[in-house]
Amino acid sequence: MKKIEERLSRLEELAERIKESDLPLEDAVAVFEEGIKLAKGLERDLEKIEGKVEILLSRPQENADRPELELFEEESES
Repeated sequence: MKKIEERLSRLEELAERIKESDLPLEDAVAVFEEGIKLAKGLERDLEKIEGKVEILLSRPQENADRPELELFEEESES
């Protein structure tokens, strides 16, 4: 799978290409189809990333908010 940045760059190239007035209709349809596939794939990937971020933000912090309950450190018995 290509990186998101690479696919976004390709999608931008396709958007510029489809604006060309001399692009034959068949080529325009092919460019449009590739763009739609890229856009849908990127949307799925972004939804996955959003889900991961939400999980990370809702996860309780480890040890940072827990009060220290022990008054003395446990000493190892010798």
